[in-house]
Amino acid sequence: MPGTITVGLDGTEHALAAADWAADEAERRGSSLRLVHAWVWRPTDAVYAGDRAAEERWVRNVLNEAEARVAKRHPTLNITTELLVNDPVPALLTEASRAEMLALGSRGYGTLTGYLIGSVSLHVLRQATGPVIMVREPNSPMPQQAPEVVVGVQEHGQSSDPVLEFAFTTAAERGATLRAVYAWSIPTALAWSPGSLYLAEQANDLGQINREVLADILKPWRDKFPQVEVIEHFEIGSASEILLSNIGRANLVVVGRRTHEAGLRRLGPVTHALLHHATTPVAVVPHD
Repeated sequence: MPGTITVGLDGTEHALAAADWAADEAERRGSSLRLVHAWVWRPTDAVYAGDRAAEERWVRNVLNEAEARVAKRHPTLNITTELLVNDPVPALLTEASRAEMLALGSRGYGTLTGYLIGSVSLHVLRQATGPVIMVREPNSPMPQQAPEVVVGVQEHGQSSDPVLEFAFTTAAERGATLRAVYAWSIPTALAWSPGSLYLAEQANDLGQINREVLADILKPWRDKFPQVEVIEHFEIGSASEILLSNIGRANLVVVGRRTHEAGLRRLGPVTHALLHHATTPVAVVPHD
């Protein structure tokens, strides 16, 4: 479903914050907004106080209220809603595969909100084939400053292209500065050999080498998006700490997630750190 930004609702304030964010983004991009709620009626043998019709009315009311909320702020935006009669994880994964991006609500600080006490968001983030944006409920106004998008640059080559393409495209749509953050470390062999490290620093300054690596990674994207102002930030140290320390001015931070790792699909430590501690929306973009 190209040109559509989808929001997974669950009746929480965090999900409404995701709907607000997605509506703003859809208007900037000229995209449609799709609001969905996945729900399956599961009566049990135990005495149940409610009934199917009442629960369905509540779910549909969640959709209607969210639609009215975003339509009030964006009266010209094309908005559709749908009640998905399916379990949340497969329903949202299908939506993510069709949409330009999928927005979900996040509590942050270690707990991702979802339909099943956080497990839904985690499963979707680990398996989605398209970008997933985790949005915190704002508890303070955004600083009044020029917009900035931050992207974590992790590696060279084709595998990181979807991450950089998403970051540059988003910065271009917003008229924002793009801050490209590249964390590097001393190679283990040099770290354990002071003599070798000294010789390496004399022959080729490691900092300059990494500056050139970052410049090489960004060059084709700078050429493709000449209108985007880019700040190149490279620093030695922990990628998580460096990225978190550089998002104070950001409206969005973009990180990648590998899709080809064998075994259990997981989120990397950098993504986990951002989801737990970043107050700005976090875009997780899958790549090979």
